[in-house]
Amino acid sequence: MDWSMGLGFAAGLLISVATAPVGVSGAVFLLPVQVSLLGVPSPAVTPTNLLYNVVAGPGALLRYWRAGRLGGPLTRLLIAGTLPGVVLGALIRVFAVPGPRVFRLLVAALLLPLGLWLGLRTLRPASARAPRPPSPRATRTLALLVGAVGGIYGIGGGSLLGPILVGRGTSVATAAPAALAATFTTSIVGAATYALLALTTTGDVAPDWLLGLSCGAGGLLGGYLGAHLQPHLPETALRLLLAALATGVGSLYALHLLG
Repeated sequence: MDWSMGLGFAAGLLISVATAPVGVSGAVFLLPVQVSLLGVPSPAVTPTNLLYNVVAGPGALLRYWRAGRLGGPLTRLLIAGTLPGVVLGALIRVFAVPGPRVFRLLVAALLLPLGLWLGLRTLRPASARAPRPPSPRATRTLALLVGAVGGIYGIGGGSLLGPILVGRGTSVATAAPAALAATFTTSIVGAATYALLALTTTGDVAPDWLLGLSCGAGGLLGGYLGAHLQPHLPETALRLLLAALATGVGSLYALHLLG
């Protein structure tokens, strides 16, 4: 148990340092660690990941708040969509139980093309016409779908919201705090939903509390450090980092499907 707590803390710390500057909680990277190395059973891995987001989220959010970049209409739109979505996703996860293969296919199909698309857009000449950010209705619909995916699999919505919003013209400095705020609030609701469902259903529905807290403690520190680094990195570098993260995760899950 001791070594797994230490590994969870280290994984949460390292992952969040790299992902917090672009608005990704890191849960999508942490999920394979929990399943493959730490042996967290399904579906308990989902609420454990949501618990990680709850504990880790305030680190980066505090830093963004101190910098005056937390809040605004984009944050409200994302939260309004992801909150009902995560409850729906939790109900689907417990009663429909989509298998890990479906999850891998979903992540690979979404993140791999998103990452490549964002990378190509970033490397275009500066004279290319800049895309327009999505409308409020489209943003809210996107957030609803991402919230449902997060409720089913416990991944941070920023890993999906970030590449889409940035690729559609939103700056990383605007998208990152909003995506992390949405991930944090929906993870609270999602974790609470799973805790309630654990009282009325059988099986591994409740989170692994010790592991979720240890991973989250590492993410709390790493998220603060990662958010501190963001203002010192140029927009192009942040966009390429987000594209690389999305492409890397999509490729990883694609390889798992083929293996």
